[in-house]
Amino acid sequence: MYISVFLSIVVHKGTDFPGKVIFMEKLIPAGVFIILTLNLAGFFMMGYDKSMAGRHKRRIPEKTLIAVSIIGGAVGIMLGMRCFHHKTRHALFVYGIPALLLVNLVLFHYIYRLLV
Repeated sequence: MYISVFLSIVVHKGTDFPGKVIFMEKLIPAGVFIILTLNLAGFFMMGYDKSMAGRHKRRIPEKTLIAVSIIGGAVGIMLGMRCFHHKTRHALFVYGIPALLLVNLVLFHYIYRLLV
């Protein structure tokens, strides 16, 4: 909610302010970079957690993995689950991560539509 209010104040659809094009040219690539970074981090976190599980060492808490999914790394977590066969029996991950992926996609689409 706060993001949408902020974005509607900063970039109100239909109004042109000086530098809007420059602002948009920098904001969208920065957003894409952040999302890609979150997803790569989520993917590698799943691989690291899987390797630590096999060695019976300290692991990444499930709360952290879910938090990465919530803030935009659901694709990376889901790909890590499939690639490393990790957390595939936990209902929270089997059903929760795809649900968070849908939520992420809807939010990204909404934010993109506000900006463009």
